[in-house]
Amino acid sequence: MTSAGSYLEWDHNSYYQRLLLRRLPRPCGSVLDVGCGAGAFASRLARRAAHVDAIDRSAAMIEQARRRVPGNVRLMEADVLTEPLPDGHYDAIVSITALHHMPLSKALPRLAAALRPGGVLAIVALPRTDLPRDLPVELAAGIGHRLLGVTFLLLRAAGSRGWYALEPGREQMPVQLRPLLTTGQVRREATALLPGVRVRRLLFWRYLLTWKKPDVAVPDTTH
Repeated sequence: MTSAGSYLEWDHNSYYQRLLLRRLPRPCGSVLDVGCGAGAFASRLARRAAHVDAIDRSAAMIEQARRRVPGNVRLMEADVLTEPLPDGHYDAIVSITALHHMPLSKALPRLAAALRPGGVLAIVALPRTDLPRDLPVELAAGIGHRLLGVTFLLLRAAGSRGWYALEPGREQMPVQLRPLLTTGQVRREATALLPGVRVRRLLFWRYLLTWKKPDVAVPDTTH
């Protein structure tokens, strides 16, 4: 039996796609989508970029993505931590709810190396809740989630398509029930790896990490 509350559930990942799209450089030639899942975000990226590489280690997710992505998306069933990536190639690298499955010390340097000078890294991922520090945002998220859930449900009932409805096949996505790092811990680790990185907590159980690769190498003044 489906509970009444389940009807108010909606897709937080889709909700934050627009946030990442706004961070794409213009014009945008090539983008890497890390943890592409069933290809929904890769399909939106394909309308903004000339070419999209979409990578996911789940065969089931890649199979679903093949049914929806346009021709300028190349799907790769692979682990981004071991798959060879072209150096200095991508104008942007984006990811939604995949980074918290990886050690930052391995993932961030690999992604940074694959960006061209001036390229953008923009990632949404899940933090571990840091109580009591996160209590206000947790309370606001719980209330906002239900209020938006009602709004989106009414819009869908009125015939509007989308509005962050949960997609079929979500149960096949890998889930880490308890992310290892709080937002503050992510910020400290990421700053040590990528000077100039920005990490901020988002309302609905996510954080946003953004970084722009320096346009030119910083000269060595130690000699």
